[in-house]
Amino acid sequence: MDATDALSGLMTAIDERRWEDLSAFLHPDFTCRLVHTGEVFDRDAWVTFNAGYPGFGRLIVEDLVGSGDAAASRALVSGRSEAGVQHFACASFAHLRDGLIVELVEVWTDLEQDAPEGTRGA
Repeated sequence: MDATDALSGLMTAIDERRWEDLSAFLHPDFTCRLVHTGEVFDRDAWVTFNAGYPGFGRLIVEDLVGSGDAAASRALVSGRSEAGVQHFACASFAHLRDGLIVELVEVWTDLEQDAPEGTRGA
């Protein structure tokens, strides 16, 4: 399995809530780093984190590119909270070892934000 296939399979399993299938894509030495919070998860903790995430809705991959042992995706993620439906964008960067994802770096952001005051030209 190359990195594009592995990342695509992982994202599809998440969208379909097949939590028990996630480990099949992940190397035993897997780590995931969430850039926006600084958290780092090992394989079991990351699977548990995803399976227990409150209000998860959908994960739709919009872009997926890769070559050999590296791949990147851009996805839209939705979820529910007390405030209603929330929308996020996630960029994921995967690296393989032995045909499995050994490193995943994710960058998340809320959608529908306004640009900071004074950062755009007149």
